[in-house]
Amino acid sequence: MRVIKKKYKAVYAPIADLVTYRALPTREVEYIDPFLFLNHHGPQHYKPGNEGLPFGPHPHRGFETLTFILDGDIMHQDTGGGQSVIEAGGVQWMTAGRGLIHAEISSDKFKRDGGDMEILQLWFNLPAKYKMVAPHYVGLQKDQIPEVAEDGGKVKVNVISGNWGDVNGPIDSLSDIHMSSVELQRGGRFSTKIAAIRNIFFYVVRGKVLVNQEPVEKLHLVEFLNEGDDLQVEALEESYILLGHAEPFREPVVAQGPFVMNSEEEIREAYRDYQLGKMGSWQG
Repeated sequence: MRVIKKKYKAVYAPIADLVTYRALPTREVEYIDPFLFLNHHGPQHYKPGNEGLPFGPHPHRGFETLTFILDGDIMHQDTGGGQSVIEAGGVQWMTAGRGLIHAEISSDKFKRDGGDMEILQLWFNLPAKYKMVAPHYVGLQKDQIPEVAEDGGKVKVNVISGNWGDVNGPIDSLSDIHMSSVELQRGGRFSTKIAAIRNIFFYVVRGKVLVNQEPVEKLHLVEFLNEGDDLQVEALEESYILLGHAEPFREPVVAQGPFVMNSEEEIREAYRDYQLGKMGSWQG
């Protein structure tokens, strides 16, 4: 079985009135190549007449984002032409590439009516050869994401990119990143094989699970050694996890604010290009 190196608890890092736990990066773990960043917003309840999510227009370059909407919604708009409102159960995958400006806010309906909100955003690095690709955005509602039932229906795998057995996810990852979210009833279990060369991303959003016979509670990220290829998971209570894997890029990572590149000079260039309007002009 895959050997667990360490388990890390997400740190509480609120953004204004938004409940937020940051699993990557923290003082204990910088990143798990190519998985760079994870913010877990919520769960929390918004009253009617709220201001919604606070992520107004901001630029990105050099990486990709995958956003999971568990409760609530996100209204997305970007200078590459992407636009949608994604509701509970859906996801957004954005390739920032050479750069764009985007906003992620709550819909007018959510701000008017309020409701429960829980959203997670994961950042993937892009390898040097893809840092400057054209930006791309895909928004998928819940019914557009394939589901795979395991353990007689006690486990539901939502396949986003890569594959789960014979089922392919709807997102074509530039870097062969496999990502799924997994919903488990109490007692539900599954096993899968992940080649030892690939790094695993494993985060428990809700509940408590046994991972290769070790207990992992909610708000914990698991880092594995590159030894063994069997992963066995059992839910000790109703649980929800994010599970992904990819070959590490083993390239320099220079991150500053909204940009992730391979050198300080590339970061300076990103700021210059943004100021010169090369990432688009915001028409909010």
